[in-house]
Amino acid sequence: MCGSMNDILSVLKQYWGYESFRPLQEDIIRSVMAGRDTLALMPTGGGKSITFQVPAMAMEGLCVVITPLIALMKDQTENLKKRRIKAVSIYSGLTAREIDTELNNCIYGGYKFLYVSPERLSSEMFLTRILQVKVNLLAVDEAHCISQWGHDFRPAYREIAALRELLPGVPVLALTATATPAVVEDIQCQLRFGKPNVLKTSFERKNLVYLVRHVEDKPRYLLQTISRFRGSGIIYVRNRKKTRETAQFLQRNGIDADYYHAGLSNEARSEKQDRWKEGLCRVIVSTNAFGMGIDKPDVRFVIHLDLPDTLEAYFQEAGRAGRDLERAYAVLLYEKADANKLQQRLRVSFPEPELIRRIYQALGNYLQVPLGGGRDIPLDFSPERFAETYRLELLSVHHALKLIEREGYIRYDEDPKSSAKVHFTVSRDDLYKFQVSSELFDDFIKLLLRSYTGFFSEYVSIDEAMLARNAKVSTDVIYEYLKKLDRMKIIDYVPRRKHSVITYTRERIDEKYLTVSTANYKVRKDVMQANMDAVMRYTALNRQCRSVMLLEYFGEHNALPCGQCDYCIANREREIVESLRQKIIDADENGQADAETIARELGVRVEKVIETLRHIKDGKNQSDK
Repeated sequence: MCGSMNDILSVLKQYWGYESFRPLQEDIIRSVMAGRDTLALMPTGGGKSITFQVPAMAMEGLCVVITPLIALMKDQTENLKKRRIKAVSIYSGLTAREIDTELNNCIYGGYKFLYVSPERLSSEMFLTRILQVKVNLLAVDEAHCISQWGHDFRPAYREIAALRELLPGVPVLALTATATPAVVEDIQCQLRFGKPNVLKTSFERKNLVYLVRHVEDKPRYLLQTISRFRGSGIIYVRNRKKTRETAQFLQRNGIDADYYHAGLSNEARSEKQDRWKEGLCRVIVSTNAFGMGIDKPDVRFVIHLDLPDTLEAYFQEAGRAGRDLERAYAVLLYEKADANKLQQRLRVSFPEPELIRRIYQALGNYLQVPLGGGRDIPLDFSPERFAETYRLELLSVHHALKLIEREGYIRYDEDPKSSAKVHFTVSRDDLYKFQVSSELFDDFIKLLLRSYTGFFSEYVSIDEAMLARNAKVSTDVIYEYLKKLDRMKIIDYVPRRKHSVITYTRERIDEKYLTVSTANYKVRKDVMQANMDAVMRYTALNRQCRSVMLLEYFGEHNALPCGQCDYCIANREREIVESLRQKIIDADENGQADAETIARELGVRVEKVIETLRHIKDGKNQSDK
């Protein structure tokens, strides 16, 4: 492998403006630069992207980044472009022409990063083109997704092993924030590591106080808790409706709060996220859609109003508090009904096989896909309208489609909300000739070229509303110009998607031939049950330090109690009370039971001594009777 540590520090300074690396980053980069397959376990907010972006920039060739998070792809691609680094993303929902153009850019355009969803790895177009690219590194983000023992298994990740065979000698950097020992071993096996190589930091967060509260009135306790904390915070809830209801409840009680979920438009999500990051909104109430790529250092509290599905998810979400290393709080609220809700979640997540087949059949009819057809064509899909049309429960539809996706029959992109894109399909010279001959379109083309760059080499995201404001016309006028230029083959215009997208990865089959494997059904159901059991042990039991419980779950044994979680505080209280009782009994027997002296010696309030003394005397009086 080429590139030295001097090269890497130079790259870090030139493109990211940092003088040095965070802990572990340099060790990971050294391992990658030496050509070793590497599994890096780094906590949320630990700077994972630097560990593959910096060495890839220091080496000749292109880095392929595999990630299931489309929002992350878009975010990182845009951030790289802002640093004048050529990067592109390929994911479900793109047209064949878009993918063709972007892969050509990777071959001929000097691009440094190709972000790709795991589902694209098996496509013939991708496999043919990737052989023409000099790949310097395979970065596998969310690497736990490759393990069926992981909390978010995605079968498409198994295609990475086949990709490695096509790219011999290219090292792999696998990255994850959370993984149990079994998952760590499985990741290395599935990715065909030459030899085991795990680099990790401790999962311990000494500045983070873990609190579990068993309460009957969660809303009331939520208000009391927020009023005691300073600074900004995140509240996690289970569903979209609850985000809005909880935010409105907080607003009615004088707390500046907003809500966030994946169903909002890109603009709404960006606005809410920015207001919270800038301190204009104190509390954000969200589903688990919130947090990816958020690096707000001064979050003082994260509160879970509902139980998470896994301790991995809880640890990751709780870890968004206190990244500035100042004290912060992770609070989990629990009531008895929560245990039943978890089990109900398990039942809903695994619909009966017969229902799964029925939904597959209905899907083909709804999308008007004929038997034997439909492969690799992105189709707009509204799960709400589909569920209503066929009188199905929306949650059942969601989980059935996810299971069908795991079996490899479809790709289901729930959140493809993306801006419109434009790519000029003619050369600059031909475009100039067209402008000269067509005065009607000349001003509009100039408007596009003034507003954006890169149209001739790639698909460029555009904002029709912004163009309309600049041109002082309606958005309908902008749409018409774009559609006409598209029909004239001057541009390729890809309108913004507003719905989910279904793509058949195999030709549609008769539902009676659809199979649901044991690995994707029973095994996954058992894994989910085990994950939920772990959550319940953490939540319902009060027999061990919360930090120690989490660390042991992730394979760190012999950790010392944190001394600040709810268990440690209660345990210290019990020890103090017992010491106080014994001190009072000894002093009373010696005729020296002076409350102020005892309080001073033990460092407790005089009232506490008097109260304990009263309890002791009441106990004696009861026994005398």
